Amino acid sequence: MSQQRNIQLGFTLVELVTTMIVIGIIAVAVLPRLMSDSSFSAYSLRSEFISELRQVQLKAIQNTDQCYQIDVTSSGYTLRHFSGRAASLCTNQVRIEQQQTFSGNAHVALTSNASQVFSITFDSLGRMLSPACSGHCFNVVADETLAIAVESEGYIYAP
Repeated sequence: MSQQRNIQLGFTLVELVTTMIVIGIIAVAVLPRLMSDSSFSAYSLRSEFISELRQVQLKAIQNTDQCYQIDVTSSGYTLRHFSGRAASLCTNQVRIEQQQTFSGNAHVALTSNASQVFSITFDSLGRMLSPACSGHCFNVVADETLAIAVESEGYIYAP
């Protein structure tokens, strides 16, 4: 007597329905957040600003006799280069870069007082001199509010 084996290949109905439900949840909850222009601008502005902060921090570490500063306003930010430093103040401006403007209603503000006009400087060890804050120091505001943190020893990151 020969036995016949029924071998079934493929997915069960439960597996297919579960997969469709998971894909639906991802499509409804995650994809709009990733594809939204305004959300993207908040995330990209935060990444850009962190990059500028790190650039100025590295310049301050590498050129200890000079001073670099980021001036932030409600419309954008500007990198300034000075030939000297007196305590925590930069002296003798040498160069000023073109202002990087914020798009739409986006801006960067201090967490402590929500001020949109401030200057950022670092010492020769990479620690932030001004504004005097540690931890969650800045908010990037567009349609979302995203944080930028700077630790007391100079580590800059997006929490």
